[in-house]
Amino acid sequence: MIWLLLALLVLAILILPGVWVQHVLKKHSAPRNDYPGNGGDMARHLLAKLELHDVQVEATDQGDHYDSRSKTVRLTSDKLDGKSLTAVVVAAHEVGHALQHARKETLFQSRTGFAVLAYWMQRIAPLALLLAPFLAVVAPAASRFALVIAVGAMLIGTLVHIVTLPVEWDASFGKALPLLREGEYLDERDMKAAHSILTAAALTYVAASLVSLLNIGRWLRFLRR
Repeated sequence: MIWLLLALLVLAILILPGVWVQHVLKKHSAPRNDYPGNGGDMARHLLAKLELHDVQVEATDQGDHYDSRSKTVRLTSDKLDGKSLTAVVVAAHEVGHALQHARKETLFQSRTGFAVLAYWMQRIAPLALLLAPFLAVVAPAASRFALVIAVGAMLIGTLVHIVTLPVEWDASFGKALPLLREGEYLDERDMKAAHSILTAAALTYVAASLVSLLNIGRWLRFLRR
């Protein structure tokens, strides 16, 4: 019974953050005819205000994000073309990342460097896991080394998530919220709702971080055998 309760608790911790994030974003996604522009307009306006003239805004189907390689704020069509509170606030959040990049902030730069390393390590990890059973027969030491490489790739991926959390939090509350407040784009009621949306935007990676930590813990226990 205790193990069942623990399993349910872990499952809840992994699932509930993502469910809450989607609930908050959907709750405030209704069209607002009183807004003068959509999410794309808000992003372009803030970028111009911050004099980030080399940053572009475009549509994506890969989720809202800022691409530091091409200096592009990418928004899904419902955010780019939508006149909703979620659209304009998420746009401000992604502009916050562009501002971090422009200022060469340490955490943002570290996250970017780890992400590049994680990309290549994650391409190597599946091959290492695939080879490990075969190497266990002919060269046990090499098999264990392959598993170490795979776990190392997972560890780097987890580090990316851990570093990402404060970067996301700063994009929401160190950048986007002050921009929205100082520009007086939203009334007091919408600003309270914007706080919830920015919290959701910052916590998008929580579930992924928890999953990564669980995976690493499982593989470390395996390697200790």
